[in-house]
Amino acid sequence: MERWSFALSRRWAGYLALTVVFAIVCSLLGMWQFSRRADARAEIARIDANYDAEPRPLDDVLPADAAWDEAVKWTPVRVTGRYLADEQLLVRNRPYGGQPGFEILTPLRLDDGSTLVVDRGWVPTGSRQDAPDDVPEAPSGEVAAIVRLRAGEPPVGTGLAAGADDQLLSVDLPLVGRRVGDGTRTQAYGQLAAEEDAAGRDVENTALPAARPERDEGPHLSYALQWFVFALLGFVGLGWALRQEYRAINADDPEERERAEERLRRRAARAPDDAESEDAILDAARMR
Repeated sequence: MERWSFALSRRWAGYLALTVVFAIVCSLLGMWQFSRRADARAEIARIDANYDAEPRPLDDVLPADAAWDEAVKWTPVRVTGRYLADEQLLVRNRPYGGQPGFEILTPLRLDDGSTLVVDRGWVPTGSRQDAPDDVPEAPSGEVAAIVRLRAGEPPVGTGLAAGADDQLLSVDLPLVGRRVGDGTRTQAYGQLAAEEDAAGRDVENTALPAARPERDEGPHLSYALQWFVFALLGFVGLGWALRQEYRAINADDPEERERAEERLRRRAARAPDDAESEDAILDAARMR
């Protein structure tokens, strides 16, 4: 036991403490990845349950005075009203298929007097300016639309792009509400799925529709397992370093010297002799 007394030194206590801290940090990161995986799986469950569901009246799903409920995300709802074309806004820095562009937000004044912000689709950045070359106009007159509900986004900076008061930095619904006026629903907006005019004809919209969300939980499970392996490897490394120092300190001990010689013999037995090495080189050369 005296030969291991060095392991009780303050230095090795420090190494052990560092290893424990490392393992705790790795474990916390692993748990964080498990949490992110759980969130991703919950999102997949919402997509499966809501995205292709039958459209329902908006107030049946999310009344105007209700707080946002993540359980209704992606739910299709039916709305009728008139677009407030003069209040249309663009959300900048929205990639689509690897290209930069904008999403078109147009407030829809509903029959009950409230206003729902509708994302009418995506348009690319212009060829000569930091704005779209063409923004499809919202249809005039009454429309009947099917939209999928989404929560608003946190504000970014002042909310508006510098030098462009019609360009938002995020889907900041309270900001849109302050511009449009009272009655704007700020707990959710609608992602356009289809719309018809008063005559029941499909409205032509040249903006690209929103892509279907991907059912992908990501690599969180493998990342979580890797973090726990790293935590274990910390203790493995500590044990290896402890063993190496033991061997160095007790190199003159007869028993340890005998074990060291045995290790050398085993390595020598595993190593190929010169003839085998030459044969391996010749075989490799023939294979080329």
